[in-house]
Amino acid sequence: MRFAAIADIHGNHLALQAVLSDIRSQGISDIVDLGDMLSGPLDARPTVDILMELGAVHLLGNHDRYLIDRPHEKMGSWERLVHTQLEPRHLDWLRTLPTNSVYRDQVFLCHATPADDETYWLETVLPNGEVCMSSLESIEARAVGVAQKLILCAHTHIASAVRLRDGRLIVNPGSVGSPGYRDTHPHPHVVEAGSPDARYAILEQVDGDWQVTFRHIPYDHEAMAALARQHGKAEMASALATGWIR
Repeated sequence: MRFAAIADIHGNHLALQAVLSDIRSQGISDIVDLGDMLSGPLDARPTVDILMELGAVHLLGNHDRYLIDRPHEKMGSWERLVHTQLEPRHLDWLRTLPTNSVYRDQVFLCHATPADDETYWLETVLPNGEVCMSSLESIEARAVGVAQKLILCAHTHIASAVRLRDGRLIVNPGSVGSPGYRDTHPHPHVVEAGSPDARYAILEQVDGDWQVTFRHIPYDHEAMAALARQHGKAEMASALATGWIR
């Protein structure tokens, strides 16, 4: 089995198009999408139209959930903007998506962790704002009850892979469209990818085990940075232009 995993597009349709083109060039037709597809100071409408026609397996991320589980006035700034860009059919589509799934009986899919769509799994935020890898013990504790040998998660935008002591592999493919962000939970911190490239992962089963290849794809990131600036989001524009929050 060989397939591609994408996640955390955040309304960046140019990054999505670049990634999908690269996936096709690799001879891959099967795709799983781990959520957080639309929210951000960019352009959700072409993004969701592409995704709805893609025929991939899609999950509902926490930011996708914010678009359908609360009134407009209680949404965050990213969701309030995106909500005005979407049609009722787009929101109806989001309502059909699961939060977790099992792909082809062999791969467990979630947005953040199996139990929660907002908790970091492979990373931990320290009180001083430093983002570091979680302990193996805490990573394994959140994997209790998952039988599949390959587990995919997203949410932190950090491309990484962790092999558990029982042989299971947990992979975060990184973010297609948001190479940096600032957050306040559980402590104020920033996540920075260090380059503006669009990211995804290729997963392949070889001799009964799973291999992962991380792909970093250049695209017209300056156009997306200009759109973020147009919407008054200077930090997001910086992340899109450089991979760093400045």
